[in-house]
Amino acid sequence: MNVVANSWHAQLHRLQQAGLPHALATQVTGAGSTPREPGARMVITATETFDTLGGGHFEWQVIEAARQRLGDNQAGISLETFALGGRSGQCCGGFVNVLIEVFSGAATRLAVFGAGNVGRELVRLASPLNWRIQWFDERDELFPGWEREQPRLSRHDLADPEAAVASLNPGSHALVMTHDHGLDRALVDALLRRGDCASIGLIGSQSKWASFRSRLRATGHGEQALAQVRCPIGAAPDGRKPSDKTPYAIALVSLAELVHLVADGADNQAGNDTYRGLAPQRLRAVFPPTHS
Repeated sequence: MNVVANSWHAQLHRLQQAGLPHALATQVTGAGSTPREPGARMVITATETFDTLGGGHFEWQVIEAARQRLGDNQAGISLETFALGGRSGQCCGGFVNVLIEVFSGAATRLAVFGAGNVGRELVRLASPLNWRIQWFDERDELFPGWEREQPRLSRHDLADPEAAVASLNPGSHALVMTHDHGLDRALVDALLRRGDCASIGLIGSQSKWASFRSRLRATGHGEQALAQVRCPIGAAPDGRKPSDKTPYAIALVSLAELVHLVADGADNQAGNDTYRGLAPQRLRAVFPPTHS
């Protein structure tokens, strides 16, 4: 086994780069006889652990606490105290405080349908963002190749649009920009029937959307559902379209529009609570003042 590759810091870097959910557990204090010293760390995912805080029932409790928070999508930090002889069922006789930092991973998921000129520019611009991107096209030769090196980016076949849409995670943002109007319409139809997309954008003109809208309405989609679709994408707040029609310019304004949508969604989920970190009384209990 490659010890360096499986160390907590190597795995933390990998998981952060990939935008995958994980937790970092750090022993911050210790008193009496303890399995490890302060500063010991381990990384925990839903199915794996890397490095150790000393093993035994105490470590099992740390893992369980971290996985419960991961399962509940409770991003943030918590401070846990373990008495090694009471709560932890060990005979060391000391106690440790463990800081558990939970990272829920890349919360934003983007599905891009189409690897044409605009699709390639848009994915290239979006790839540095902390988003998980799924990129679909049935023409394998159009994928540029550099996407294979991007840890949060995956490419997928689009031979079956229904299956492609079904593979998305709930709450994904979707951009439809294929080479075929019939395929675009089938994708928008399937995305609307899912009913759980964070946003749906369609490349094209107002006349294209008017035609799509009429056909989608005829298949049973109501006005409330149809209002979810943005077309054309990348329009200014007053409805003006960019005068520069190059693929790069269209991709740029479309991504800027999407960044605002993602930020608005994050703000709505976060609420108005601006408090961050551990409660002061918990910190004082763990780290009493050394002088008055």
